[in-house]
Amino acid sequence: MIRRGARVSVAAWIGLAVLAGAAGAANAGSAAMAASVQAKAKLAKNLAGLNGPFNLAGELKPEARYYIQETQIIHIGFDGKRTGVETYTVKLRLVPAALSGKGGDEYTVREFLIKSGNGEAESIPELAGWSYVYSESASGIDDKRQIFGIPHAKFESLTTNRGRTLPLVSTYIVYNSFVDFHGFNDVFARPTKDDAGIQDLKAIGQSVRHAAAFSEPPVNLGEGIKEGSVFRNGDARLVFKGVGLVDGAACAVVGYDSGESTLKMIMPMTADKDIVTEGGSEYIGDLHIDLATRWVRKVTLDEFVITETRLPAMGQAAAGQKIQAYTVRHLLTRMVSREEFEK
Repeated sequence: MIRRGARVSVAAWIGLAVLAGAAGAANAGSAAMAASVQAKAKLAKNLAGLNGPFNLAGELKPEARYYIQETQIIHIGFDGKRTGVETYTVKLRLVPAALSGKGGDEYTVREFLIKSGNGEAESIPELAGWSYVYSESASGIDDKRQIFGIPHAKFESLTTNRGRTLPLVSTYIVYNSFVDFHGFNDVFARPTKDDAGIQDLKAIGQSVRHAAAFSEPPVNLGEGIKEGSVFRNGDARLVFKGVGLVDGAACAVVGYDSGESTLKMIMPMTADKDIVTEGGSEYIGDLHIDLATRWVRKVTLDEFVITETRLPAMGQAAAGQKIQAYTVRHLLTRMVSREEFEK
């Protein structure tokens, strides 16, 4: 959403995802127990390699990659019935730093699509063809308080190909799609420099408390979401589940769990009154990491969010209104061929 101060991807009632960055310690007891189980396992000779050790944090193969990420936001009433569904899809081309010559990995958006329910998808022309450079930093936040250096200004006053101006909620989900992508591909799936991370998983069955555990990163986006908005991660963990195939490539399957997390979002309503949303979230999923190239081939996420939004009292009203919400979020990121990407 973790090199010493990095980020874990998470969503709130508006698909919130944020940076995470405090230190965490490896779960040495769990890792040692898993290693002991592996050592005692009796595997056929052709399966002996499953004992490890694996290196999930090796160098990435320097080549261009293509990804499609789809995020589905499902709103559910407290009677258990769906009240709405939106789908956000982004296509990203990645040229790694070794080839881009720009001091970091270069990402280019082919298209960004938004669909409500079963309606027709709308595109966002302002993002088509947009390129930016992702580069590592100790905290994951630049000097403008921007996560991964993703410019907030790019997401001001977004409109669709039909001329519809996106509301703040949708704008944040669009922005958050990029934060999610980097949170999984460049944080959870890549080694941390000084703290616990994927580099500590050497054998199937091992688990580790990630460096992002219990961190409290800020959440803000221009003037629409105020300073003081934060997401507090829970006991974030990674576990090496096993080895499988994705598109014929052998991949390590690494599960992640954010633990019980909390959030607070502050949005201005008038010059002296704010809308405040607070709640809790937990997200879980799997990373599928190519054992030959170290690139992530697939990411899955399921997140469950409960919030209460407090509207300030207006006029002669003695108290403001409270709105409770339950949201489920599903995400799927796939590495695809250039041919599928360009369809």
